[in-house]
Amino acid sequence: MSSFDIAIIGGGISGVGIAQFAAAAGFRTLLIEKGDIGGQTSANSSKLIHGGLRYLETGQINLVRKSLQERRHLLDLAPSLVKPIPFYIPVYSGSQRSAFAIRAGLSLYAVLSEFDCLGRFSSVPAVHWHRLNGLKLQGLKAVFQYWDAQTDDKLLTQAVARSAQALGADVYAEAELLSLEHQSDGCKLTFSHAGKEQEVEAKLVVNAAGPWVNDVIAKVTPPLAGVELDWVQGAHLLLDIPAPEGILYLESCFDKRVIFVMPWYGQTLIGTTETVLEHLDSQQAVTESEIQYLLGIYRHYFPLSPDVEQLKAKIVKTFCGVRVLPKQSSSAFERPRDTLMQTSVSHPRLLSLYGGKLTTFRSTSSEVLQWIEQHLGKRQAIADVNSLSLS
Repeated sequence: MSSFDIAIIGGGISGVGIAQFAAAAGFRTLLIEKGDIGGQTSANSSKLIHGGLRYLETGQINLVRKSLQERRHLLDLAPSLVKPIPFYIPVYSGSQRSAFAIRAGLSLYAVLSEFDCLGRFSSVPAVHWHRLNGLKLQGLKAVFQYWDAQTDDKLLTQAVARSAQALGADVYAEAELLSLEHQSDGCKLTFSHAGKEQEVEAKLVVNAAGPWVNDVIAKVTPPLAGVELDWVQGAHLLLDIPAPEGILYLESCFDKRVIFVMPWYGQTLIGTTETVLEHLDSQQAVTESEIQYLLGIYRHYFPLSPDVEQLKAKIVKTFCGVRVLPKQSSSAFERPRDTLMQTSVSHPRLLSLYGGKLTTFRSTSSEVLQWIEQHLGKRQAIADVNSLSLS
């Protein structure tokens, strides 16, 4: 029976990041993923590496600071995958967020970026507003431009997985966990791969299964209770419309949320929604109400575009990712986006991750590595993850 220091369940961005950090630190590492590496939530995000300007509204200052630090790291480590891109925020006479509030938020954003070169922002002169791809000018009071970054989320996840493998991690795709037995001195895992069952031992296990985190917990013996959660679907529409030159940060005309209109491989990507799901199907689908919501906002800001029904005919692809949020009475838009790391006295060798962000996967991986080292001690590192390029 093969033996590992750490076994990771889930091959999304969090799982592969943890595998890379653990392998670089000298730990024998196993990762198993039920489907394709990066094929679920990590392939269906809004494709942004950003600080999260809107999180300032809900007081998530530390998350924004951490995200901005990670944005810089990824721009340096993965320049072919993570690229700076301008964002534009239009402010109208009826906007919920005033020009003063936006300017104050962008000023704080710049401070939290520790005056990174991407922290700068400016007010776009009115004489240039007509360049914003047909954006509605009626009632427009101000336009601000700032910087964040964009990535191909699935390609980034796969690049991190390749790095983990190069460092010695065993990575299995199309491998389904069947059972996980938590013992006093380690864990025994049974999983299926290529039509065969395999058994391995691991001193520690990290449950990074994303929306399926509690499904993994249901396979643990002795039994263990999971954290109560909500599944929140984020829908995106890709339209056969020429791409904007940057990303438009638009306040919803229906509620207090914001959506993005983005360039994506020469076309226009619109997202995202936050739809709380009652159950988790094997394959999620964008709903008609989400399509109407996103196209309604687009049509509101681009009044010269075709009507909603004609815009629907221009949809070339839809996709949605499902993220985990702690169950609360507040709206999904207002809930914290920090990663919750859950362990228990009865199962100290199992760590389960709830939530998280694409941008902060390296920070999450570093925190998990600290947990590993607390249990197993430090090993002889074989690489410095802060200097490993990704491509």
